[in-house]
Amino acid sequence: MISEQERFNTENPSLCPGLRWKRQFYDSEPDPTVQRSNDGNFWCVYTQTCIGPDGRIAEPHACSFPLRKCHGSGQCRG
Repeated sequence: MISEQERFNTENPSLCPGLRWKRQFYDSEPDPTVQRSNDGNFWCVYTQTCIGPDGRIAEPHACSFPLRKCHGSGQCRG
């Protein structure tokens, strides 16, 4: 079982460029004195939903594998 920190790590260098999350659009640095909220809302830019083109969930851990069929292109490679 993976930790929540690993599951939602948006700093992974292999992260698919098609993954989006609300924090990407903030124009400020995180404030460590304020509790995080809504950081777990992720979506795929190709499907505009929380499910990728391959039918699997769109979140950082799942979208950090270049061998995933849709990684980086939105196209499911066979």
